Amino acid sequence: MTRERKAQIATVLILAAALALVAARRTNWRIPAAAPSITPQDTVYRMLDAAREGDVRGYLNCYTGPMESSLRQIEKEKGEASLAGYIKNFNASVKGVAIQEPQSTAENEVRLRVEFVYADRNEAQIYYLQRSAAKWQIARQENTEGVKVIMPYGAPVE
Repeated sequence: MTRERKAQIATVLILAAALALVAARRTNWRIPAAAPSITPQDTVYRMLDAAREGDVRGYLNCYTGPMESSLRQIEKEKGEASLAGYIKNFNASVKGVAIQEPQSTAENEVRLRVEFVYADRNEAQIYYLQRSAAKWQIARQENTEGVKVIMPYGAPVE
């Protein structure tokens, strides 16, 4: 292949690409972005963030089933401001959170052990999350035992 022929082919390819770009811009065509994969842990962190901010809508969107119904009933009876204050105060003393890897319990359900770190103790809870459509939601939870700490959170180390 001659040098002149290579230049002609390169020119045609560049023009075709430019034409395709112009056509794509005129029709507002976009390369579809991959949907971010939301993990069960992300849902728990989202729930905790919403609770910390007193965001009732965000908090309730992390739940499903009877837990969601129960929380919505509390909101209906006591009001959004009351529920916002409650979840904000309840989570104010949390210093940290440790979440174990999810364990599958059913086709669209996982179990998460979440340990909450407080100044004077640790508490573990088991969360069961269900996948509906493209998101995970908390379906139920179990309280477990308190975890003894040798040294309170924030205590000076000698």
